[in-house]
Amino acid sequence: MRGIAQLAKELGISTGTVSRALNGKRDVSDETKRKVMEAAARLGYAPNQAARALAQGTTRSIGFMIELDPETAASSDYFFMGVFDGVQSVLTRHGLDLLVLPCPTTQDRYHYLERFVARGVVDGIILASTQRVDQRVDLLQSVGVPFVTLGRSTSGQGYSWIDLDFEGVVNTSIDRLVALGHRRIALTLPFGEVNFGAVFEAAYRSALLRHGLEFDPRLMFVTRRSEQAGYRIVDEMIALEAAPTAVLLIYEVAAIGIYRRLAELGLTPGRDLSIVGLRDEPTVRFLEPSVTCFSVSLRDIGVAIAEAMLAQLPAHAGAYPPGIVQKLAHLELRAGESDGPARS
Repeated sequence: MRGIAQLAKELGISTGTVSRALNGKRDVSDETKRKVMEAAARLGYAPNQAARALAQGTTRSIGFMIELDPETAASSDYFFMGVFDGVQSVLTRHGLDLLVLPCPTTQDRYHYLERFVARGVVDGIILASTQRVDQRVDLLQSVGVPFVTLGRSTSGQGYSWIDLDFEGVVNTSIDRLVALGHRRIALTLPFGEVNFGAVFEAAYRSALLRHGLEFDPRLMFVTRRSEQAGYRIVDEMIALEAAPTAVLLIYEVAAIGIYRRLAELGLTPGRDLSIVGLRDEPTVRFLEPSVTCFSVSLRDIGVAIAEAMLAQLPAHAGAYPPGIVQKLAHLELRAGESDGPARS
């Protein structure tokens, strides 16, 4: 891709146009093709055969790009392992392999992906941790590489994605807490520009409005994926003049820290502070009182991603419904004892 990028800069055209010209696409004029080939020869760049291999689906491998996050590893996040299981269960039926592409936090995510695309080591790409504005989506669309995203983004258009139904989680949670008498409901959000944080916040604002509750920015807490984050926000919440009586967690592992800090203060989860977590993870499954949270089949998500991916590959498209797949995975409420009636 760096060769293509250099050619595009040299000629003042897009990388997508350069890629299509090098691959002889009909939608590129003969004059443009001539200029691209001349520039390629002048700069010592040979047309990348890997791009053709990607389009034809000949490497028999699918890449799954994830970002290495020390906090995720430290909190024993099982999310991707469940998704991988579902993806590989589908790929195996077609003699394909799943290659996990872990991007270090010290490396630029765009250039990391760009390098793998240039090498042509996979037939298609699955992207996780999508950002609100995600240049990786634009990159893959510009060069015509088949891809599916785990999560939505405002970048690109007309591509396949599978995402958790964050809006459904927020609506169900707020409805439940309001029915229990809560009017001051806090929300935790992730650091950075990951798109699900924006989706979570927008759904929260909408749900409050639907119930006639005033939005208070002081009730939103940006946290990291750690027990320490939960410990810290308890002090921040009770320091408010009008403290919240309930909190909705984007990272359920924070419940461990919340429980500990409440215990130190002589308070009880579900009585003095109601808590609703996003997912039923093993890390919080044995907390007492049990955490009210949501369950989802990670394997089914992986299966849906793999099928959406294979539908784009010529060698396998016939076995799957054609077209763009954009699907929200439903999460089922698992009522615990960490939320209860609001106390005055």
